Amino acid sequence: MSDQAFDSPVWHNGKALRKGYTTGSCATAAAKVAALMVLRQHLIHQISIVTPSGVTLCLNVESPHIEGQQAIAAIRKDGGDDVDATHGMLIFARVTLNNSGKIALLGGEGVGTVTRKGIGLPIGSPAINRTPRHTIEAAVREAIGPTRGADIEIFAPEGEERAQKTYNSRLGILGGISIIGTTGIVTPMSEESWKRSLSLELEIKRAEGLDCVVLVPGNHGERFVREQMGIDTVVVVTMSNFVGYMIEEAVRLGFRHIVLVGHPGKLIKIAAGIFHTHSHIADARMETLVAHLALLGAPLELLKEVSECDTTEAAMEPIAARGFEHIYNHLAERICLRVMQMLRFTQKPPVCDAIMFSFDNQVLGSSRPVDVIARELQC
Repeated sequence: MSDQAFDSPVWHNGKALRKGYTTGSCATAAAKVAALMVLRQHLIHQISIVTPSGVTLCLNVESPHIEGQQAIAAIRKDGGDDVDATHGMLIFARVTLNNSGKIALLGGEGVGTVTRKGIGLPIGSPAINRTPRHTIEAAVREAIGPTRGADIEIFAPEGEERAQKTYNSRLGILGGISIIGTTGIVTPMSEESWKRSLSLELEIKRAEGLDCVVLVPGNHGERFVREQMGIDTVVVVTMSNFVGYMIEEAVRLGFRHIVLVGHPGKLIKIAAGIFHTHSHIADARMETLVAHLALLGAPLELLKEVSECDTTEAAMEPIAARGFEHIYNHLAERICLRVMQMLRFTQKPPVCDAIMFSFDNQVLGSSRPVDVIARELQC
């Protein structure tokens, strides 16, 4: 994404919607400027970072302070025109230099703590997701050089109050907000324009001669296709939550092979016939998982245990402990069946496959062997 891609608005009902930047971008910028202030021993009032999506942000620094080998700085969160519980709050970083050669990242006041399995972070760790964790550590390392060490504390004084307006407590994140963002940029929810932009990408790929496509919910799916399947991501298109719409568009454009790739947290909804996967529309993840485990003969104890899990990721441990990992192949096949049912009036329906993976990028299940699907995607 270019800087122009950030500056260009999203349009909805004739109104230009402004983009913003994530809590992860704020924490990265705050940590970077705090590290630089310690080294230079003078205050800095503006800082630039490059987000994971390639956009350069130039951000104003608030509350800068230096005391010896420690500095504090804050960046004010801007969610653009998106509905955002963290909009306008200050995200702080405190950086303390040391001689350890190592970088330690901590969560302070207002940053939530992980209390349950299922979101890809260890229990007891601060709710700082993998991508911002990497960008924060990389920004500080770049600032301080290869030999110094640093303790980084991310904190947000308003975090605990703001978190009450989020789903964090339902996910087992308690005491504050999450530091999140895989791209670093917040794109406001303008559904029609967003859907059209995704469809346009399908049209471009079809015009270039591709007749097979991998539809993924987001960046994690694209990374899985590249790293675990060894497939050129030229065949990958983001579908976001618009599964049914993007499948219908792919059929309209004449794609002969559609592969749905994603985490069960999203894809399992398709097995229940839910083709718009935003949680505000429908959320039957755990009910669907329990129902299909029951169809495979799972014992009542496992069904009860899974039903009490907050996420499909959290349910993986009891499912594996009881030897029911084949549920994921079953669900992948069911997803394809649901897609074919949706396309039952299509004269020449495409081949459909589904692949599900875990947060650590491991294959959980697929409608056919993954290597067979990968070979057929070499188109």
